[in-house]
Amino acid sequence: MTNTPSAKQTIHKIKVTLRSSRPLIWRRLEVASDSTLRHLHDVIQASFSWENYHMWVFDTPTGRFGVTDRELEIRSAASRRLDHVAPHANDRLRYTYDFGDNWDHEILVEAITDPEPGTAYPRCLTGRRAGPPEDSGGVWGYEYLLEILADPAHEEHQERLEWLGLDSADQFNPASFDANKINDVLSSLAIVLTKD
Repeated sequence: MTNTPSAKQTIHKIKVTLRSSRPLIWRRLEVASDSTLRHLHDVIQASFSWENYHMWVFDTPTGRFGVTDRELEIRSAASRRLDHVAPHANDRLRYTYDFGDNWDHEILVEAITDPEPGTAYPRCLTGRRAGPPEDSGGVWGYEYLLEILADPAHEEHQERLEWLGLDSADQFNPASFDANKINDVLSSLAIVLTKD
């Protein structure tokens, strides 16, 4: 009987971009290549500060994966790994969160690398802009929300502040991005990998 070496651990460096957002909202993340798409969903939710309230799906070259739904032809995301659906640099996937608001993301595999010893993954390297609040109506609804927040005289201004749980519009900065804050949240999903 021969001993076969275990597969070499690698890291997928991915850029997750919220499609149709202007200016673009995106995150550059590193995740273990053998992460399931279910785990990747959790990573994306955390990196955009969403709460996992809604349906979601990955559209891949090998099919659709999310919460199993035969009618929608969605197979279990827990059964498929990232390195199986996007094994190479420059591979692309689609991720849609909230079938009503339709937050549509493009995931680009920028590189596949060795893990850095002692580093916890997943991690957020960089990004741009705050994630839109849950249930803000998709990209177009979010743009309208920002218009309302920017205009204290708007008839919906106070109502939207209350909906967001804010005292003033200054408390929500759509241009803000804090990788450290995201990594604090991601730490609950992290594992430390060693280089083989």
